[in-house]
Amino acid sequence: MYASHGFLRSDIGDVDVVYHDGIYHLFHLVLPNHDFIAHAVSTDGMTWRRVKNALFVGEPGEWDDDMLWTMHVTPDPDRQGEWRMFYTGLARAEYGRVQRVGLARSKDLYTWERCNHGNYPLQVPGPLYESTVDEGRKWVSFRDPFFYVDEDTGERLLLASARVKEGPVIRRGCVGLARETKPDKFTFEPPLYRPGLYDDVEVPNLFRLDGRYYLMGSIREDTKIHYWYAETIEGPYQNFFDNVILPTGNYAGRICRTSDRLLLFNFFSKTEYVYGREVVKKLLPPPKELVTDSAGRLKLKSNSDFNDLVTHRQVVTASYQCKALYSNTHASAIDRPDGLHLSCKSGYEAFMLPGKHEDFRLKAQLMLEGLGKTGLVLRMNDEGDGYYLSLDLVNGIAQMRAWGANPTPEFEHAFRYEPLQEAHFRGSDHGPWQIEVLAHGLYFEFSIDGYVVLSLVDDSFIEGGIGFYTESAAVCLKDLVVETLSRPVTEHTVEPAYSVTHRAPDQEGEGR
Repeated sequence: MYASHGFLRSDIGDVDVVYHDGIYHLFHLVLPNHDFIAHAVSTDGMTWRRVKNALFVGEPGEWDDDMLWTMHVTPDPDRQGEWRMFYTGLARAEYGRVQRVGLARSKDLYTWERCNHGNYPLQVPGPLYESTVDEGRKWVSFRDPFFYVDEDTGERLLLASARVKEGPVIRRGCVGLARETKPDKFTFEPPLYRPGLYDDVEVPNLFRLDGRYYLMGSIREDTKIHYWYAETIEGPYQNFFDNVILPTGNYAGRICRTSDRLLLFNFFSKTEYVYGREVVKKLLPPPKELVTDSAGRLKLKSNSDFNDLVTHRQVVTASYQCKALYSNTHASAIDRPDGLHLSCKSGYEAFMLPGKHEDFRLKAQLMLEGLGKTGLVLRMNDEGDGYYLSLDLVNGIAQMRAWGANPTPEFEHAFRYEPLQEAHFRGSDHGPWQIEVLAHGLYFEFSIDGYVVLSLVDDSFIEGGIGFYTESAAVCLKDLVVETLSRPVTEHTVEPAYSVTHRAPDQEGEGR
């Protein structure tokens, strides 16, 4: 996982990732200043090394001398072996109220040069879009560019987060469209997609997968990544009953094509408390693979590169390998021909698997018996403090919680019970379900039947036992495997991999 470290607060912002010659190139904003676009490289898309920064704000008086916002890097279709970076810029003279899209060029992805001549920067025009500060929200939306070349037709489309001029002010957000008719010459057209519901459609992406076109964007109203689909590139774009790719906390998704996969990168917003104030830290989790199911819905699969991090594998097949944490007399662990049977008729019991674990991946086939509750416990201590992954398998709800005793208890504040993330999936009466839980540093991921359901970052508990819990229910487990994962450090740099919350010295009572 990757984070931007700095004095007090320095956050990673929107990201873009390009895969070229076996190397992942990450370009990202640095918050809160937005004054440069950083660049990092990786061989696996998970462990990153910072290199030369790509671009800084313009000199005073230039159109981008205030802030730089979201960028998109693609091969230059007219210059073999070269690259173009479309990026968003703001000007101090306009108090940052007008967003424009500029261009930078590179021959090697490392050294970038602005193109401040000719048709750049691009500015969104009327009458198709809000184009002046006198309209709508009193500032001009034209940001988060995404350049797309259609493989079949050769069409060159530049998408951006924009707004139409008509309709309720907070529902004018759309995916703006400009067509590149000649090299670096763009003609604006009506929006590629206008939902008529949201204030903005941020960080748009367009891609083709399994014969369909998919349009992806991030929505501020629910802080989630949504998508829509169409049979032709022009649309119309439609959505399924559930068109959210990842649950709350995951935002600003960008796609990255490798030689054989389509990956999704995004940042995760994690709440921290610094000097008694609530702040949001943004981190880059491992990427996930975009696939489609039989109905054409977009799904995410866990990154197969985690297979290369497995250092030990333990198969759990028998009841003697399980320990009841709370010694509930109504609980039992029984070996049956169809698998390991864990039950608790009354009350609650957690059945702990062998060992203490920090970085791991657990896989199992699970069957549910009865109408009670079940789930998993992760990084659990002997007092039952740890993560609780609650599974409502019938209604299809998964929720990750941090639950444990506070170190200085006082009345109703004696415990911590914090829901971290919740998501929905297709449920059934009894299964079977193929489940997978992955914990790697601060990163957690839960998959069911091969598709990622939960993806989050938290540092409440670092290590401990893992197991299953039942409450007036029983589960039958088959093919239960626990794998130990290694955690590589960042290569050739003094910056450590982000594995714990880093705070300024004053917070630990030092340096005062």
